[in-house]
Amino acid sequence: MTASLARRLGAEFIGTGMLVCVVVGSGIAAESLTADVGLQLLENALATAAGLAVLILVLGPVSGAHFNPLVSMADWLLGRRSRTGIPLHEVGAYGCAQVVGAVGGALLANAMYGLPLVEWSTRTRSGGALWLSEVVATAGLLLVIVALARTGRTAQVAWAVGAYIGAAYWFTASTSFANPAVTIGRAFSDSFAGIAPASIAGFVAAQVVGAAVALGLFAALFSPTDHAVEALVVPREPA
Repeated sequence: MTASLARRLGAEFIGTGMLVCVVVGSGIAAESLTADVGLQLLENALATAAGLAVLILVLGPVSGAHFNPLVSMADWLLGRRSRTGIPLHEVGAYGCAQVVGAVGGALLANAMYGLPLVEWSTRTRSGGALWLSEVVATAGLLLVIVALARTGRTAQVAWAVGAYIGAAYWFTASTSFANPAVTIGRAFSDSFAGIAPASIAGFVAAQVVGAAVALGLFAALFSPTDHAVEALVVPREPA
């Protein structure tokens, strides 16, 4: 492993971990502050949107701030011909760092609130409406990222992605997980933000479909000469 790759994987581990820590921690706090479910969702959404934007700004220059295995896969797919994306073997490494980081972030949030480190979620999230919501949430997220990267507006990505996720908390029935690593991490929290382990497979499958839909929309909306994307989510330091 090169030093550069080690730094990038460290950034993905920390970034995904802190993202899940924000999601789970704010979910635990929201439950303790109010019994109003709508207010809990608002508190969780605002914290997540702001935290995600900050993490992209801070860690983007190191790793690209993927924090999501599907974003890493899209980076490789869209950059493979021009060799501007991450290599295929790094997609797996990024994914592993993201999943381990996500689990670590949930454990950290549990520890900060004096809860058992591993507290499996009992919140079942299943059914066609929720899976469709994850397709929509993931497709929208990937399309925002890819379109901004392709049109040279990566400076807008942090706030745009944060705003999209914050909005998708409200317009999707699933509250917009849109990330396989985050989905796995949230299974370790029996809080407002958790997801039962048995519900993970359905969510991840829907997210994969959503990513495919996003890439299809990108190909349909942009001319063939516009399909090359240099870096997702933001430009990272050279390898």
